[in-house]
Amino acid sequence: MTAPDFEHIILDIEDGIATVTLNRPDKLNALNEPMRRELMTVLDHTDANDDVRAVIWTGAGRGYCAGADLSGGSGTFDYSASVGDDSDKPRVQRDGGGRLTLRIYDSIKPIIGAINGAAVGVGVTMTLPMDIRLASTDAKFGFVFARRGIVPEACSSWFLPRVVGISRALEWTYSGRVFPAAEAHDAGLVRSLHAPDELLPAARELARSFADETSPLSVSTARQMLWRMLGADHPMEAHKVDSRMVQELGAGPDAAEGVASFLEKRPAHFQGKPSSQLPPSVPWWDERPFE
Repeated sequence: MTAPDFEHIILDIEDGIATVTLNRPDKLNALNEPMRRELMTVLDHTDANDDVRAVIWTGAGRGYCAGADLSGGSGTFDYSASVGDDSDKPRVQRDGGGRLTLRIYDSIKPIIGAINGAAVGVGVTMTLPMDIRLASTDAKFGFVFARRGIVPEACSSWFLPRVVGISRALEWTYSGRVFPAAEAHDAGLVRSLHAPDELLPAARELARSFADETSPLSVSTARQMLWRMLGADHPMEAHKVDSRMVQELGAGPDAAEGVASFLEKRPAHFQGKPSSQLPPSVPWWDERPFE
């Protein structure tokens, strides 16, 4: 499957693992609109490419992502000109970071954040819907919005308390301070810390554990189930979905192969294609309010 051409990111696919590198190192990989669009496109590509079993995101140079590109000056976050001033029908321009994090949330492939340097503003909030975050010991983090006169964005008011708890989320967003990787690790924001030259190898080793001897349909379906059950109001909702997914996957060839390989004491050879063969009931969740 031919990958699109990119200007602001790099996509490398090797042995079933895709690595997406934010590539504006002279700007500490600050997120601008062209980069955001490319990241949305690369998610479409990794979802559609059945050779990709897991995805790693990292940054080029000494930063992961320094946040939004503020080169537009003091009006960077002023959208009044683009949305108009019709007070009878006020319009809200959708936050670009939120569009990106919602797309990451919808990914059918596991995503690992390998945070190699500074991750502040949208640079850290974009990592929250990733499944697991690893960080370099050189990394720094900051939910700096209060220091820029705005508020947490990119759906982080939903994601961050679920990752680190409400008190820590409020402390970080109230103060807007930049904090070291050790604090992020202690709070559970990142899974593990690594020497800079060991970060990507550790991320690849983790990605391999998702890809080796596992059904791609099982992994992709489990990702949808676990993320979406975070919002369920009773375990019965999970029971309903679990029952349906077990029944639908259980009737397919990957389940038959999984059982046969166990009984025959051999590695499994799964053939399922998440791009086209997810369980028939996926998606089971309600439609969302935006196109």
